[in-house]
Amino acid sequence: MVKLIMGVKGSGKTKRLVDMVREAVAKESGDVICIEKDKKLTYDVPYQARLIDTSDYGINSYDLFRGFLCGIHSGNYDITHFFIDNFYKIVNDDADDRLAEFVKWLDGFCTSEGLEVVISISKDPAAAGEELKKFIV
Repeated sequence: MVKLIMGVKGSGKTKRLVDMVREAVAKESGDVICIEKDKKLTYDVPYQARLIDTSDYGINSYDLFRGFLCGIHSGNYDITHFFIDNFYKIVNDDADDRLAEFVKWLDGFCTSEGLEVVISISKDPAAAGEELKKFIV
């Protein structure tokens, strides 16, 4: 299942994502992964969640990020949740069509692998296309 947390800058997306990480860590028996650009969540995310800084890996496109997610998952089938903060900063591309294509792929990946993915995106939810609106929480 894919969930999108969308909102303009300063609307509380990251705080909401961190709260969801804490809830997943408390309730789930599998592994929880939190992915971010830069090391801003080090003291906010519980130590039980694996915090990954994508700037260490040179990820700057949807294709690289797709491979990154698949690689993490293939190394650990116990993962139940991925939380991704500040998505546009990671992939360095805010094109609506590329986002919709990625979310469509990710939804299929989550369904086949039994994963839940939550992504925070700095974008006005009213401006999201119809194909993305069904994922907004």
